[in-house]
Amino acid sequence: MRALRILLIVVVILGGLFVIADRVAVGFAEDKAAEKIKSSEGLADTPDVSIEGFPFLTQVAGGELDDVKIGIKDYEASTGGTAAATDKIRIDDLSAEMHGVVFSGDYSSATANSATGTATIAYDELLKTAKSDPIDLGLGVTAKVTGLSDGGNGKIKVAVEISRGGTKLPKPVYVLSSVTVHGDTINVHADEIPKNVDVMGVSVPLPESLVRNVTDFKQKIDELPGGIQLDKVEAAEDGVEITVKGSDVNLVG
Repeated sequence: MRALRILLIVVVILGGLFVIADRVAVGFAEDKAAEKIKSSEGLADTPDVSIEGFPFLTQVAGGELDDVKIGIKDYEASTGGTAAATDKIRIDDLSAEMHGVVFSGDYSSATANSATGTATIAYDELLKTAKSDPIDLGLGVTAKVTGLSDGGNGKIKVAVEISRGGTKLPKPVYVLSSVTVHGDTINVHADEIPKNVDVMGVSVPLPESLVRNVTDFKQKIDELPGGIQLDKVEAAEDGVEITVKGSDVNLVG
């Protein structure tokens, strides 16, 4: 019995040491992975990296990690533009989960079989895409988008400033718009265009084709981390929430 108790104590101690060694190893690997991702993606801040599953060491021995979670607070994606002021767009709180991460023996490269994630594009950031210069609607009336906000039920409320002869209307005209994604592009499209608007006592007709030149716009999102792609978009309280996905996603290398 005494020998059995000693054996059990030894097993418990060894098990505890294994757990400690495993947690130390995973912490070290997370830090190294975070630094490599920061470098390869050109990030200003170090991302959060969490390697899921236990034990970590047996996953390493097999050359594949079950799940790796990555969090990037601020990420600047390309818009495909050429002007310095418009070729980047800030994406907030990008959170991605990588599944089946295969890595090389020297850890210089790592590829996920699949990935899913979410992020947010703030309304003030998306507003940079809208046409900021006034567009002529005829009869001396001009219009431009001055604000984007949550319109409820997955819609964006677009504020349109209307002027006549250089005099602005006291209040903007609001249009509810749908937001969709096609490939690498976010599309904002007004559900309905007002037929006319009262400008200083004059009822001015609003040609739909001209007004849509103001209200409707597109935003390309390119070069997301590891080659992940846009999947879905939806208007929310603080901005447009995007869902991303990908396969054979390059984490490092």
